[in-house]
Amino acid sequence: MGEDKMLLKEVKGNVGTLTFNRPERRNSITPDMLAQIHLTLKEWAEKDTVRAVVFTGGEGKVFSSGYDILSIPTEVTKETKEFLKASNPLEIALHTVKNFPYPTIAMLNGYAFGAGLNTCMCCDIRIAADDVKAGMPPARLGLVYHPEGLKQFIQVLGMARTREIFFAGRTYQGRELLDMGLVDHLVPRADLVETTYRMAEEIAGNAPLSLKGSKRILNMWEESLALSEEHLAEAERLITEAFNSRDLKEGQTAFIEKRRPNFIGR
Repeated sequence: MGEDKMLLKEVKGNVGTLTFNRPERRNSITPDMLAQIHLTLKEWAEKDTVRAVVFTGGEGKVFSSGYDILSIPTEVTKETKEFLKASNPLEIALHTVKNFPYPTIAMLNGYAFGAGLNTCMCCDIRIAADDVKAGMPPARLGLVYHPEGLKQFIQVLGMARTREIFFAGRTYQGRELLDMGLVDHLVPRADLVETTYRMAEEIAGNAPLSLKGSKRILNMWEESLALSEEHLAEAERLITEAFNSRDLKEGQTAFIEKRRPNFIGR
């Protein structure tokens, strides 16, 4: 499958849709897909005609299994190459999702983990089928999640629930998703698409300046949550320490072998 087919883009009226399209890889997100998300949203923002965006994993039962750390982009455009050189592609893309000038909706057609769930946290509204599962597995893999990602969870869930989700590393399903604040609406699978696009079209039909102004001010309030340069440096050290640990290798092996990991703290 070509890289340009891994993220499907569609605009109907004033509603845009971005669909993760790697079913053979459980819709895991590649650096090139992240570049396409960033560039597409940037283009839509400049044109100022897409006034609501829906993110989805398509017709199957997978929204996204997370970031594909083994993926290496090939034959990418000049714009994508510049994007990948600039900084962490995941952080850039999620920042673009978070700051798209108009409202965004995550339509969870299936399970969402890791960066897939983080993408949902960057959307303004989350609507899920009532049989989906979601969770953040870094603690079960031996990873320390990046500060910006943790911030995005805190902004949606609050500190206490973010702590539980990242410390326990549990998988949540059904009513638990609502109780933890991971989704805003839980609907029967048969009603998911209609419910989501009814809301998207309702939003897109409202006054553009009101939508953009309200979203920008809400995001301004959230931007007050920030780490100092000293704390960011410490966070980077903690992430690197975990990434180079034996526990990370054990966590990855245990995940592949579908067994409980034996962590030693080194």
